[in-house]
Amino acid sequence: MSSPNLIEARGLSAGYGGESILSGLDFSLRPGQTLALVGANGSGKTTLLKAIAGLLPPLAGELQVLGAAPLGSPSRVAYLGQFHPSGFALPLRVAEIVRMGRFSAHGLFGKLKKEDDEAVREAIAELGLADIADMPLNALSGGQRQRVFIAQALARRAELLLLDEPEANLDGTARATTRRLFDEAVSRGASAVIATHDIEAAAACDYTMLLARRLVAYGASAEVLRTEALLDTFGLVGRAEGDKLVVLGREHGHDCHE
Repeated sequence: MSSPNLIEARGLSAGYGGESILSGLDFSLRPGQTLALVGANGSGKTTLLKAIAGLLPPLAGELQVLGAAPLGSPSRVAYLGQFHPSGFALPLRVAEIVRMGRFSAHGLFGKLKKEDDEAVREAIAELGLADIADMPLNALSGGQRQRVFIAQALARRAELLLLDEPEANLDGTARATTRRLFDEAVSRGASAVIATHDIEAAAACDYTMLLARRLVAYGASAEVLRTEALLDTFGLVGRAEGDKLVVLGREHGHDCHE
């Protein structure tokens, strides 16, 4: 495939141990665009993010990221996973964790440059971590740790952000700050794929993909985030009453984890 898209998938299947979680996906993302992945736990959101990040090889189909196979340009992609290590062999400090976001450009033992130090300082300041920059990660709360790893992703200054539930464990103020920082990164030309349960966050993205171990719907967020499609995505039965969604129950036989 030869394309101006940052991500392009054709007939993509992804899963674990040879078993497909998602199959037959066709989608693309251009520079400066955002895509929300919405679904219950186990719906395939993390599976798809890992495939794009190059952490999970496709089972079938084609997938290009930044014009090459996934992981072809690691310094240009920032991946924020849903689960983070907390028990390092060494008691790494907050600033050291954030600095790791710059390693892909220079290698583990490469010398960081002035612009790297600036990116680290800026990310620490933006996420309100300056007062705890010298604290070990394992001494922090869940929300503080999440902000540290968000800072690490932003310090990378990547062209493509892959974010798995980035607002998990954050309070309202931190969520607002995080959304603003991601919006600013996109306004500078970055693209983002965000796995989320938050319909409001999905509505702010250009495109949304609804997943339920299959593709329920994909397209412009304003067109996809409709009552019937959301009920189907989460395996629920309900109806719209004015501007409210009334959930009546779970579809028979649908294993919804939320």
